[in-house]
Amino acid sequence: MHPTTDSPLGPAEIPPTRPSLLLAMGPGVADRLLADHHHTRLTTLTRTDSRRVAHELADPAPEIADALADAEVLLTCWGAPQLTAQVLKAAPRLRAVVHAAGSVKHHITDACWERGITVTSAAAANALPVAEYTLAAILFANKRVLHAAHRYRTLRGRPYDWQREWEGSGNYGRTVGIIGASRIGRRLIALLRPFDLRILLYDPYVDATEAARLGATRVPLDALCADSDIVTVHAPQLPATYHLLGARELALMPDGATLINTARGSLVDESALLPELTTGRLNAVLDVTDPELPPADSPLYDLPNVLLTPHIAGSLGGELHRMADLALDEVERFATGRPFADPVLPGALHHSA
Repeated sequence: MHPTTDSPLGPAEIPPTRPSLLLAMGPGVADRLLADHHHTRLTTLTRTDSRRVAHELADPAPEIADALADAEVLLTCWGAPQLTAQVLKAAPRLRAVVHAAGSVKHHITDACWERGITVTSAAAANALPVAEYTLAAILFANKRVLHAAHRYRTLRGRPYDWQREWEGSGNYGRTVGIIGASRIGRRLIALLRPFDLRILLYDPYVDATEAARLGATRVPLDALCADSDIVTVHAPQLPATYHLLGARELALMPDGATLINTARGSLVDESALLPELTTGRLNAVLDVTDPELPPADSPLYDLPNVLLTPHIAGSLGGELHRMADLALDEVERFATGRPFADPVLPGALHHSA
């Protein structure tokens, strides 16, 4: 059986008049996103050639231009072409965009909102693997697993008093500071509930009552940095969040604390972070950097107190099918005249990813 979300209407119903749908995303993405059962569901719910994918809409091939002219809904994902006013002019019947991934900022333009096109995304499905990655990073960081692995490799079987050196490690009673009550931040707080951890939260859009309801204590950013054994970043990339963690904030973090960044590299001033890492005062788990691909001579590749991964915290491999499941639930709602369960609202984009 394929793991899938429940259809909002029970078993998939064939709409009386199936809307026309066009897939629009980057090369190769649809092959990873959609399994055979997704193609079957799409062709049941809509009029589409689910194997035909538009990679370019500004100057499309004739068969893509014809499909765009007929399309009532676009199913998009990573690498989707921008929906400019020019593209929308060539899509007179388009009424909705279902994005089978997280942020829509890369392809949804003001022209879409001006036209009254409804938009939804699978951001909730993509939030879970990021929260899971962060949970694993927190538990391993507090246990000093990376340090122990490096030391063990060096010792190669020689006796060693692990309890003596690791006296301050472990997850019991430690403090985790979460920056951003985003979807990911909220999922992470939920995943942390079974553990004996103190949770601090910084988010200018969340008050103390809402933070307490989530299971965290709302604090200013400086207090979060100063009081946390782990600082993990889950805020959106905005002008206001550029270098949100700079030299001053990093200096507030206690000796031996760990910074986790799965958001965007630009939220952390890397020029201020590197000295803290090279001296060994701080540790880091970095799934994103600035630039996105560190240069070959970056110290981040070799520092023993840094776990560097290539932006894999989000949906990877079979996890893409979770996003497809959620997106096709929304396609079904559109096809059967129901409102989207998780619409994207233009006003919210000013303070979200």
